[in-house]
Amino acid sequence: MINVQNISFKYKGQKALVFDGFSLQLEENRIYGLLGKNGTGKSTLLYLLSGLLRPISGSVCCNSVATYKRTPELLSDIFLVTEEFEMPAICLSEYVKLYKPFYPNFSEEILQACLADFELPADVQLGELSMGQRKKAYIAFAMATNTKYLLMDEPTNGLDIPSKSQFRKVIAQHMTEDRTVVISTHQVHDVEQMLDHIVMLDQRSVLLNASMQDIQDQYCFTYRLPQQMDDNVLYAEPTLQGNAVITRRQEGDAETQVNLELLFNYKTQTKA
Repeated sequence: MINVQNISFKYKGQKALVFDGFSLQLEENRIYGLLGKNGTGKSTLLYLLSGLLRPISGSVCCNSVATYKRTPELLSDIFLVTEEFEMPAICLSEYVKLYKPFYPNFSEEILQACLADFELPADVQLGELSMGQRKKAYIAFAMATNTKYLLMDEPTNGLDIPSKSQFRKVIAQHMTEDRTVVISTHQVHDVEQMLDHIVMLDQRSVLLNASMQDIQDQYCFTYRLPQQMDDNVLYAEPTLQGNAVITRRQEGDAETQVNLELLFNYKTQTKA
């Protein structure tokens, strides 16, 4: 479990706090979607969770160990996929040989399975890959580390449409009961079907912290014609199919698929 307790944080040279009295708990066997507008601290939170940043006050602990200490045992159980990254111009087998020893649970089987799902050769030359292909190789390695905590910052950026589908397959196939995955993204449609918990950030605070099941139990996401709008509509946006609406789910209402983009706009605009 990762426990963020009452932290404050700001970057050196800046007056504004990114977080102030912020708390959050991340449990195992969850795929979290971390959502928020630009500047709300999504990437910063991932760096704090991985120990790359240290809070001014409060604590960020993973399995009761402060992440900023970056102990070898802790680092071997956390992998952060950053939005921007560099990979050396070497073949993947050399890359694995260099970095595999840092991850005692590394799985060659998972690596090869992920490469196959991404339609990449078993031993690609990293320096010859496009940006999207490098990202797929990097994600394949990240999955193969088999760490308990996998943190991902905009992982679908740079991936084409088929690759985004492959990404969802890779995550789903190699999710385990003791693993925690946190995906920070603006591309909610790329990942919303695989998430089981949503955390929305807004102005240094948690705007929403709920499971997808809780959201489905509370709201309905449908389309309505203008003449069908009534007092039960909490939020609406015009679309070519009619108004996309969120309503409070009533007894007898069928469960609907969550529209994360619509929910995000509702929560951030109304603060409800």
